Amino acid sequence: QVQLVESGGGSVQAGESLRLSCAASANILMFNTLGWYRQAPGKERDLVASITRSDTTYYADSVKGRFTISRDNAKNTVYLQMNSLKPEDTAVYYCRGLFLHGLDYWGQGTQVTVSS
Repeated sequence: QVQLVESGGGSVQAGESLRLSCAASANILMFNTLGWYRQAPGKERDLVASITRSDTTYYADSVKGRFTISRDNAKNTVYLQMNSLKPEDTAVYYCRGLFLHGLDYWGQGTQVTVSS
């Protein structure tokens, strides 16, 4: 069983930065895609950013230019650097990994709260 463990969430003021980490219990090169999702109260869980094994990245329009997804293969960790945070970025952020053979893993989530 593969585990994904997020960390780095917290409460910040608008304009500040946070870096989220997602540590995997398996070699992250075995994941086809790793992504960060977020879910605000009363809303659906949406994709924020993703990175493939070949380092192709995707960003939702709402975070382009502010968020950066990256990976450290040696640490089996994926990061989400979040700059210029806005109150609308407030949500629970989840890490998701699409593993080999179609297996799908989620982390437990980490809360990000941005106040104005």
